[in-house]
Amino acid sequence: MPSEAPDEPPAKDDAPKPPESEAPKPADEEGAEPPKPAPEEPAPPPPPPPPPAEEKAVELVVVDDDGAKTVEAIEETVVPAPAAPAPEAEEATETKTETKTEASAAAEAAEEEVRIWGVPIVGDERSDAVLLKFLRARDYKPAEAMAMLRSAVLWRKRFGIDALLDADLGLPEMDRVVFTRGADREGHPVCYNVYGEFQSKDLYDKAFGDDDKRDRFLKWRIQYLERGIRSQLDFSPAGVCSMVQVTDLKNSPRLGKHRQVTRQALTLLQDNYPEFIAKKLFINVPWWYLAVNRMMSPFFTQRTKSKFVFAGPSKSAETLFKYIAPEQVPVQFGGLAKENDPDFTTADAVADTVLKPSSKQTIDIPVPENSTLVWEIRVLGWEVSYGAEFVPDAEDGYTVIVQKTRKLAASDEAVIKGTFKTGEAGKVVLIIDNPTSKKKKLLYRSKTRSSAEST
Repeated sequence: MPSEAPDEPPAKDDAPKPPESEAPKPADEEGAEPPKPAPEEPAPPPPPPPPPAEEKAVELVVVDDDGAKTVEAIEETVVPAPAAPAPEAEEATETKTETKTEASAAAEAAEEEVRIWGVPIVGDERSDAVLLKFLRARDYKPAEAMAMLRSAVLWRKRFGIDALLDADLGLPEMDRVVFTRGADREGHPVCYNVYGEFQSKDLYDKAFGDDDKRDRFLKWRIQYLERGIRSQLDFSPAGVCSMVQVTDLKNSPRLGKHRQVTRQALTLLQDNYPEFIAKKLFINVPWWYLAVNRMMSPFFTQRTKSKFVFAGPSKSAETLFKYIAPEQVPVQFGGLAKENDPDFTTADAVADTVLKPSSKQTIDIPVPENSTLVWEIRVLGWEVSYGAEFVPDAEDGYTVIVQKTRKLAASDEAVIKGTFKTGEAGKVVLIIDNPTSKKKKLLYRSKTRSSAEST
């Protein structure tokens, strides 16, 4: 043991240490020479040593006159010394192992309690959908996915997501910049980003005027996303747990103070909200944006970029209709969806057809007797003539002009609604004449109510 080291030097002054090849000889109780018979013969037992090992070493040096025997006695004292701490070392090792095991168990227990987007990351039927998002984001590499998940959990704590959910950030005007309406053809909620609203200098300054305002806007954007995830997405095995984003770039500001917070938001969303975008549609894309997009392209993963779709002003509505039914698309983006509409909802399907250049199209809508017909019609870009008439089923009936033919310009109302109440069966005929050299998209839908319901 280390505590014995200071007691050894006095023995070196009494006699030189014998060679290692020399076999040690046992000493008897009175210091006489050992017997010469074979080594098998047992020697008389030595006196019992005192409990402390240090006392034994000193006693042998003083009493025995034979240096070799003294050295022999010292060697007997020294040899067992290193073995003494072995049980303690072994015990320490076991303690460390137990401590690590307990720490690992505690870490695992703590990990089991972690929730992300309101879902426990283990032990819940929705956990698989959460973990799968991180695996997909890292090309199904478990180690990288786990590192991404751990980083996201830590970021959420630093950013204060739980407290942010209920915070009032004082930005009610942003409800017209970012909002959610309807769903796509596969049931994904659709979130619209209307950056043209930032043409308002007051709104732009309120969002991006200085560092504090930009920080508040970033928090608001994360808050909106978090609330949407929890209220509109379903992480159960058969649920829809991703969304479609539509970004309208019409009249969007080009370069400015918002660029910094935009890049910061992109980084945060990619690192901490993986695989939440089923499709991202950019509409009314100006020519300059494609150049900007090429500059920002390195900030996106290849998997993210594969979800992007770009459409210029003339193709925006038709591009949306590929992914989102017209009855789900808001009027401002070319569809027929309106809030608080007393006659139609997003559950009322819209029919669409193509108006050929320099042609006339008629649409017949049957009407039962004693009923009221309600319809709405829209031609994207208008520049057509439109009229409507009622034709009774009875042979001796008279055709009734419901809507006189009128020319509709692009500046006219986006959607035209008509009603007709009748006591006899027949049909309402909508007549649309396209005098231009371009084909146009025609949308329409109708609903019939009995006269009793109408009253």
